[in-house]
Amino acid sequence: MMDRRKFIRNSVLVSGGLLMTPKIFGQSSLLLDEVKPKNKLTILHTNDTHSNIDPFPDNHAKYAGKGGVARRFEMIQKIRIEEENVLLLDAGDIFQGTPYFNKFGGVLEMKLMTELGYDVATMGNHDFDGGMEGFVKAQEYADFPFVCANYDFQNTPINGHTVGHTILKRGNIKVGIFGVGVELKGLVPDNKFGETVYSDPIEIATDKAAELQKKGCDLIICLSHLGYEYESDKISDRVLAQKTKGIHLIIGGHTHTFLDKPTEEKNLDGETVLINQVGWAGVQLGRIDFEFDKKVFSRKDVLIVE
Repeated sequence: MMDRRKFIRNSVLVSGGLLMTPKIFGQSSLLLDEVKPKNKLTILHTNDTHSNIDPFPDNHAKYAGKGGVARRFEMIQKIRIEEENVLLLDAGDIFQGTPYFNKFGGVLEMKLMTELGYDVATMGNHDFDGGMEGFVKAQEYADFPFVCANYDFQNTPINGHTVGHTILKRGNIKVGIFGVGVELKGLVPDNKFGETVYSDPIEIATDKAAELQKKGCDLIICLSHLGYEYESDKISDRVLAQKTKGIHLIIGGHTHTFLDKPTEEKNLDGETVLINQVGWAGVQLGRIDFEFDKKVFSRKDVLIVE
């Protein structure tokens, strides 16, 4: 595979740069203890892309001309040139929604995400649509891990193909990332998830955050496919933030929620947790910048992919 720095450089020369100017919709601040000074981390993220490879047609009623993997690629590569420490994450539902999935079974999506340089993803409920064997076949083309902490795949074909968490280092910044997913029973046909055992995401997230703290992570991120919020008592990202401790950022999916800026919630220790989600279909690319000093300043740039 081509060296990533050379790949980025060549791609920018061919593409001619970014297609639009990022617009800042809002900002929020977050205090973290004992972080290493003078380090910046840029987090880019997507969710619920649902096999949308091409842009929406120009006559689309809501998203005319928006989206498309090629345009997202250009944005990501330009940001990687501008920023030293970048992570690219996805919160699930990569599969299902266009004929590309019907024809290629998710292989194309995984190949493209690998070319885009995704670092970590979690599974959404639609990532079971090809069955467990289908996910495993497609995942062979993914050069990045899937984090799924509250799904036990021990007695399924997916066993060994996901991890509960991963730890990445960018510069001097140590980032712990874990994933939690929505309950599959009643949402996904039984034969699609088989003997997968679902565990309470609040309990699992609490344990994972504590584990990653002990391992010295400066920033702890939860990739969630629980959904942003519900009128019922169903566990959501907002509930997860309120009922846990140690998580700094929740990147969500499932409810296709477009947020103008990250939501701030207080956890059990009274500390701020940021929650962000960027709708669906790849029409937006989320961006959050963390500056590690006496305090951490974070910003979300909503990047419209058009």
